[in-house]
Amino acid sequence: MRTPTVAWWFTPSPTEEELLEVLEEARTWGFLGPGPVAQHLIHSRAFLPLLPESAGTHLDLGSGGGVPGLVLAAAAPETRWILLDSQQRRTAFLSKAVARLGLGNRVEVRCQRAEDAGRGDLRGTLHAVVARGFSGPATTAECAAPLLALQGVLVIAEPPGAPERWSAPELAELGLEPDEVRTAPIALRRFVQRKHCPDRFPRRNGLPRKRPLF
Repeated sequence: MRTPTVAWWFTPSPTEEELLEVLEEARTWGFLGPGPVAQHLIHSRAFLPLLPESAGTHLDLGSGGGVPGLVLAAAAPETRWILLDSQQRRTAFLSKAVARLGLGNRVEVRCQRAEDAGRGDLRGTLHAVVARGFSGPATTAECAAPLLALQGVLVIAEPPGAPERWSAPELAELGLEPDEVRTAPIALRRFVQRKHCPDRFPRRNGLPRKRPLF
C-alpha cells in the first residue's frame, strides 16, 4: 500500500459548486449521460461505503466524464485515483478537470485500453476498481480482476431493475467472489478478489467484449 504524503492533508477538497461545474462541462462535451448533473454526484458518492476503509490506490474503469472516479477522489482525500479511459478526447478533458479541481497530486489520468492496463504495471496493485457504464458484466469483470490486489474490491453500478447478470463459476475463474449488493440510491454490486487473476486474463484487446465469458 502506498503511504499518503503530508501534502494530501493540506490540499483543499473541491467544493460542490466546482464539481457541478466540471460535470456540466463534461455534459456539453457529450461525456456524461442523461439526468440532472446533481444526481450524478449523488450516484457517484453512493460508491463510497463499498470502498476499502484504508487509504489506497483505486481506479475508475472507463472514466468518461469523471463519474464516479473524479467525484470519489474529491470525496476521499486519503485515496489515490487513476482515471482510465481509452478515448483521448475524454482523457484530455479529465486531465484539465483534475488540474482545475486541484487534485493533481493524487489523481492520475491514463489514456489506455483496459486490457493493456491489466497486462501492464498496474496488474495486481489496486485496492479498488469502480465501474459505471463501462461495459457488460463479463467484460467489466475480466478487465477489472487482473488489476486488483488480493482482497481488493470491484464495485459496479447495475442497470435499474436488471435481472441477475452474473455467473459464479466464471467469476471464480477470474478470482472474484460476490460480496455485497445495495439498491439505493442506485443499484451497486461489490466483488472481492479472493485469488490472483490467472495470467491468461485479460485476453487480447477487444476479445472480452466480443466473446464475453458469460
